[in-house]
Amino acid sequence: MWGLIRRQVSAGGVPLTRILPVISALRSYSSSAKEMTVREALNSALDEEMSADPKVFLMGEEVGEYQGAYKITKGLLEKYGPERVLDTPITEAGFTGIGVGAAYYGLRPVVEFMTFNFSMQAIDHIINSAAKSNYMSAGQISVPIVFRGPNGAAAGVGAQHSQCYAAWYGSCPGLKVLAPYSSEDARGLLKAAIRDPDPVVFLENELLYGESFPVSAEVLDSSFCLPIGKAKIEREGKDVTITAFSKMVGHALKAAEILAKEGISAEVINLRSIRPLDRSTINTSVRKTNRLVTVEEGFPQHGVGAEICTSVIEESFGYLDAPVERIAGADVPMPYASNLERMAVPQVEDIVRAAKRACYRSVPMAAAA
Repeated sequence: MWGLIRRQVSAGGVPLTRILPVISALRSYSSSAKEMTVREALNSALDEEMSADPKVFLMGEEVGEYQGAYKITKGLLEKYGPERVLDTPITEAGFTGIGVGAAYYGLRPVVEFMTFNFSMQAIDHIINSAAKSNYMSAGQISVPIVFRGPNGAAAGVGAQHSQCYAAWYGSCPGLKVLAPYSSEDARGLLKAAIRDPDPVVFLENELLYGESFPVSAEVLDSSFCLPIGKAKIEREGKDVTITAFSKMVGHALKAAEILAKEGISAEVINLRSIRPLDRSTINTSVRKTNRLVTVEEGFPQHGVGAEICTSVIEESFGYLDAPVERIAGADVPMPYASNLERMAVPQVEDIVRAAKRACYRSVPMAAAA
């Protein structure tokens, strides 16, 4: 088709000014027509990075024969063989230590935890062996390893399978911590994590695996990669800034739609990166909107939202027109009962109420008058 268009233009049959809008519309249609699940995005990123670099290999429980507990590694054992897709025993401390040792020697392991709650079994290797070695060796030892798997609440799996570890790992120097929301995030950030010379904790969300998102041709290109440490403004606004990561970005976007119907323009920031944190984008937004609401699934004390609030207080306090609002999970271990579980996790209506409080709209305007 593009060849036909070029011939028409070169022959003088059709003015270029009439062709360009058509090309733009076709590109727009092409971009919006393609959709990809987060599961497919992660799988394709692993596949392409393994194909591009023979030093990349996968290890974890059920990543091979079973094709992954969540089918993220589907088809990779058949394609790359058991030397690069390693099924491990149920021993997180053991296979994580092996992975860190392999990274010391220049390989690029991708270690999967069936849930990040199980990474507690391996935290000595993640923190003391992986995160600190580059500094302790004066830069002589690089540890190019990725720790990935589902993080935070799923549904009905109880307290020991539902915790968010973003703040835990985000507090540790030497680690990079990423939390994707969309298929674009998952694909671009996982590629960046695998290519990075430092250890990366990659926090996925089980409930997002099956969700589909539109992806552009650029995202589908094998060279696509997102920068670590850069947030994305998912929706521009002028009245209040809402920061979120992982599944909570979707909640924040739904809240912004509700707020828009009531005349409140919310700017939604998808953090993408927990460490390093994109303080510049956050503070620039707050200096425009003069209000801040942070959203996370994790516990409120010492959380990611607390760090964001502190950054804004330190750098943009004079721009605030209202107290900052923090929305977080309840300060209790996750209940098993579904009705209590819902109360323990932030909901869209919680974000709406917080944004209204920040905008001094917590009561109807008619009643206030």
